[in-house]
Amino acid sequence: MKWFNRLKKGITTETKEKKEIKEGLWFKCPSCKKVIPINDHVKNLKVCDCGYHQKISSKEYFDIIFDGKYTELSPNLKSSDPLTFSDTKKYTDRLKTSQEKTKLNDAITVAHGKVNKQDLVIASMNFEFIGGSMGSVVGEKISRAIDYCLENNIPLMIISKSGGARMMEAAYSLMQMAKTSAKLTLLAEAKIPYISFLTDPTTGGVTASYAMLGDINIAEPGALIGFAGPRVVKETIGKDLPEGFQTSEFVLEHGFLDYIVERKNLKETIALQLKMFKN
Repeated sequence: MKWFNRLKKGITTETKEKKEIKEGLWFKCPSCKKVIPINDHVKNLKVCDCGYHQKISSKEYFDIIFDGKYTELSPNLKSSDPLTFSDTKKYTDRLKTSQEKTKLNDAITVAHGKVNKQDLVIASMNFEFIGGSMGSVVGEKISRAIDYCLENNIPLMIISKSGGARMMEAAYSLMQMAKTSAKLTLLAEAKIPYISFLTDPTTGGVTASYAMLGDINIAEPGALIGFAGPRVVKETIGKDLPEGFQTSEFVLEHGFLDYIVERKNLKETIALQLKMFKN
């Protein structure tokens, strides 16, 4: 039994004087595993030296792209539960939890501001809200953003960042694919530019609708872009996939993108594109 008893005190050291490293002071890159101070990472727009672009919020994109001030459009829209969906957790409970955790009403935020003194409406998806899933509110806010652009003759940019359709809304969610695509047709007929910006990840029904319908389609480096995920594709075709399959670089090579832009160059690139459209 002596094996299970301490014979001497002091075998283990006290940890009272041990210096604790506070959480949130460092960022470890998931790609290259490099550890850097979080302040340096934020100054670099949350892009690692290896080129890895960490997901950022809609507000961070607005701060990067807009000149400063911007006005949020349709901020109070919230999803309901038309199907009374209930699985392991009620949909209404999950919505409430996501709203409290993220301080967002749904998976997209729309704002109007200026980019180098040029008007632009940006609809940016929020991946932190139920995986950026496309539900009825996402479709409605995009539709209202398009109406706003039509009324005021302002270009539109949608920043996609989504796992696809929101299964808890079933057909209501899938209907948003047709709804947003039809509204974008009105924008095209009015000859108002639409820029689609694809970030990591852009998949499912979002890819199958408004994400691929831009007058120009651009993306961040290394973003996952596709309809079904690589695992599903591999299991379906029964073959190994090419290296880099469904990354923005692979998609660009196969003609689905116009170009890839790094985050540090995003504002100037968008401003130049708007100027070219205007001319």
